[in-house]
Amino acid sequence: MQSEDVSWDHEVDFLIVGSGAGAMTAAIVAHDLGARTLLIEKSPQFGGSSAMSGGGLWIPNNHLMNDLGFEDSSDKAMAYLKSCVGSIVPEARLTSYLENAPKAVQYLCEKTHLNLHVVPDYADYYQELPGSLEGGRCLEATPFDGSQMNEEEFLQMRATPPQALILGRISMAISEAQALLTHSPGWIMQFVKLALNYIGDIPWRFRSKRDRRCSFGNALIGPLYQSLKERNVPLWLNTSSNRLLVEDGRVVGVEANKEGEQVNIRAVKGVLLAAGGFDNNPAMRKKFLPDPSLAQWSCGNPYSTGDAITMGQQVGAGLELMDEAWWGPTVVVPGEERARMMVIEKSLPGGMLVDKNGKRFVKETSAYDDVVKAMYANNTSEAPCIPAYLIFDARFRKKYPVGPLLPGAQLPDWAVSSDIKKHFVRKADSLEALAHKMGIDVSGLNATVEKMNEYALSGRDLDFGRGENAFDQFYGDKSVTPNPCMAPIAKAPFYGIEVYPGELGTKGGLKVDERARVLGPDSDLIPGLYATGNCSAPVFGRTYPGAGSTLGPTTTFGYVAARDALE
Repeated sequence: MQSEDVSWDHEVDFLIVGSGAGAMTAAIVAHDLGARTLLIEKSPQFGGSSAMSGGGLWIPNNHLMNDLGFEDSSDKAMAYLKSCVGSIVPEARLTSYLENAPKAVQYLCEKTHLNLHVVPDYADYYQELPGSLEGGRCLEATPFDGSQMNEEEFLQMRATPPQALILGRISMAISEAQALLTHSPGWIMQFVKLALNYIGDIPWRFRSKRDRRCSFGNALIGPLYQSLKERNVPLWLNTSSNRLLVEDGRVVGVEANKEGEQVNIRAVKGVLLAAGGFDNNPAMRKKFLPDPSLAQWSCGNPYSTGDAITMGQQVGAGLELMDEAWWGPTVVVPGEERARMMVIEKSLPGGMLVDKNGKRFVKETSAYDDVVKAMYANNTSEAPCIPAYLIFDARFRKKYPVGPLLPGAQLPDWAVSSDIKKHFVRKADSLEALAHKMGIDVSGLNATVEKMNEYALSGRDLDFGRGENAFDQFYGDKSVTPNPCMAPIAKAPFYGIEVYPGELGTKGGLKVDERARVLGPDSDLIPGLYATGNCSAPVFGRTYPGAGSTLGPTTTFGYVAARDALE
């Protein structure tokens, strides 16, 4: 839309659409460079998908890893990325990421309230590729004390999803989740400590069930919000973006709707789109994503409806990789708004994923992205694996959590709600009976279980190599030998749940260059317009190099965009 006749209601130097980690990073950097900065967010809560995430950032060659003895370099990281990503992403973008990601996180650590630390044993996802590391590149936001925010602000921060909370209430960091869910040594005392901290937050406990010890994505967003507030950078909630405004071929502002009233915002230096993907837009999912793909299988932000992508298209932006997402196997839980991703359950010993014929089709300890790709690749009329099925036995049920089910030692079957029993988990006294209940081929399931039990005893998965590298074993049970990711499936009763091809958020979006500038289909520049996060085409192409591959790039290119627009 041409803006020559627009009456401007508000003017800033740098306007940011969205309020996740990339948006907040850009706003902080822009302010520190002297710019009048504004963030606008269409939902009543800030933080977006970042607040709902695990809070990790994949940052090769970061400034924190050397103290723990990890050796990394840009060359080593580039070798790994080239092996993962291939030629689908221009090398200039990969180079920009590797150069700027360490600078961005060091800036945030030095200039904001954000504290990051290395998750030492969180390995890169593709250990067989050159340049991979067994740890050091995943940074996690250190738990943040939410009592530093006033009550209204704290409740306006988008909440951590139930799957990332103990008992749906108590927050835990990545390392704590690993210890608790895999029963690592000391896990009981760790649980007691977290529970006492939660219970002891008086009088807050009588006002809200939310834990003010913020971890995961809230530990990232909380400190960044505090840093914005300290700088007096405004964040308008309930403000949706309708269209980009253009003047002489340059994007100069946004027509928005603020709490029901139209407002035209001029942006002198540029507009950054950081408003997420199209997770909750059924029409766009149907048009772009593989079939089948349903919003109800997604863990993504319910407010991610593709608005930024549509606005970019309207001013001539190109699109890339729109058939991609940050895939992960999910389960649908009765009564919950979004699906839950199976990050840990699929790797624990005593369970396996099978198709309708009762056969395995993937290494369960693979990166969650690859598990879903295997579901789509192997889904045929002769061997359907959408949904797939997680099969496990009584020992698994007693020891480990599955979706909303606490371990049976804490939540026996008689105490499970009727809705969960009816719509989430199936149970039977024999594998044959379980197969009949779930519509799985009986002989196929029996043969697969027999084979898996042999593999568990030998410690070697001759079909897929489950549990044979550092990444596989991150969510294994180290008390189980000879392979921490495999145990016999032999003790009745037996259980099964349906598993769907879901995602953390969609991945394809506006075509951008190494400076986060939005490009047309033929790589012509659209002046004044930048994009980062899930509304932009991913720097990692069709891959997922390591934990934090969503937040690392959105934060980095938020940093890059602000500097490019203002320097």
